[in-house]
Amino acid sequence: MSAALPSEFAYRNGVLRAEEVPIARIADEVGTPFYCYSSATLERNWRAFAGALAGLDATICFAVKANPNLAVIKSLARLGAGADVVSEGELRRALAAGVPPGRIVFSGVGKTRREIEFALASGILQINAESEPELATLAEVARALRRKPSVSLRVNPDVDANTHHKITTGLAENKFGVEWTRAHRVLAEARAKPGLEVRGLALHIGSQLTDLEPFRAAFGRLRDLVLLLRAEGFPIDRLDLGGGLGVPYAGETPPSPRAYADLVRITLGDLGCAFVFEPGRILVADAGLLVARVILIKEGATQRFVVCDAAMNDLIRPALYDAHHEILPVAEPKAGAMLAAADVVGPVCETGDTFARARKLPPLAAGDLIAFATAGAYGAAMASSYNSRPLVPEVLVRGERFALVRARPEPDEMLALERLPNWLEEPAGVAAAG
Repeated sequence: MSAALPSEFAYRNGVLRAEEVPIARIADEVGTPFYCYSSATLERNWRAFAGALAGLDATICFAVKANPNLAVIKSLARLGAGADVVSEGELRRALAAGVPPGRIVFSGVGKTRREIEFALASGILQINAESEPELATLAEVARALRRKPSVSLRVNPDVDANTHHKITTGLAENKFGVEWTRAHRVLAEARAKPGLEVRGLALHIGSQLTDLEPFRAAFGRLRDLVLLLRAEGFPIDRLDLGGGLGVPYAGETPPSPRAYADLVRITLGDLGCAFVFEPGRILVADAGLLVARVILIKEGATQRFVVCDAAMNDLIRPALYDAHHEILPVAEPKAGAMLAAADVVGPVCETGDTFARARKLPPLAAGDLIAFATAGAYGAAMASSYNSRPLVPEVLVRGERFALVRARPEPDEMLALERLPNWLEEPAGVAAAG
């Protein structure tokens, strides 16, 4: 078994398995590429995170953007998870998966009036407002619907999360939230709006954090802000601390949920607030594999290419973030197998369609199956149909069973989503004359 895989994915009898199911068996039935998720890993990750927060007044809302598959959301909801959503579509998914509205938080910097209306009508736990214009819209919609929503103001603590620049969200110039030094004025304006009461503060400083210090700095500023606002008569009693805990993709050693929870207790635990947490990656990343089949091995003058049937449209993280995913053969390599450097690429017509460069891999041949590890977060969630490739299917495993939880669309189904305008249905001469 590779150190890149959790215990639920292991080689047995020479074949990589997801729990008790051989990956090759799934490939034979579903075809490649496909995503495979382990129920046992999801459950173990949930229990580790929830257990670390024991004793706190905490609502744990799974960040749906990490993996919006209905079966994944429902698996976590059955364990007690709520949902953190950033669109009407994600909200509808959470509701369809059985997440109680009272455990749903709506975040995001650009909510439309329609989305706000649907969120208020659904009776969700809270909306995290990120700007003065959004608060004004919230107040208008709330009055029209005769609702009194629970609202938290997202503050930007101006803390460097020391993560990839494309996934940091807590610096002063980020688009998210209001600067923490302006929170008092924004809340004072909100208090003057009829029917709108902001009783909470929210923050989220970034994703894939591998150090507690950015959290410590952000929570310290949040604590100071709570005390200041309370002294001014603002009834702050709920803190949404977001998510962001990292996972090991390439040997990182991120803090454990227990260490993170202890930091929350030390910095904020005596304020008497209810807490909301929005974990995503830490719950689902290592619970998923992307499985692909090698199409061919191309030997160049100086480089060797492993061309597989998965592509950047199926897993865009390497192209988008230079992200690292361990790559493992599904058939267990022989002891002492020689490793050789190769670029692992897909068939899409982009140089960026590259999963790894000069990666040391055991011998591979056309037809072999390979697995990209730690692909359960921001994998299928960010997939597209670029190059008219069908969206990748998803499979959920539980013990000795597996189920196809999102099918691969057929080409005719993809074409059926499009329509030709009537002038293109006419004979060419008629269309030109019109």
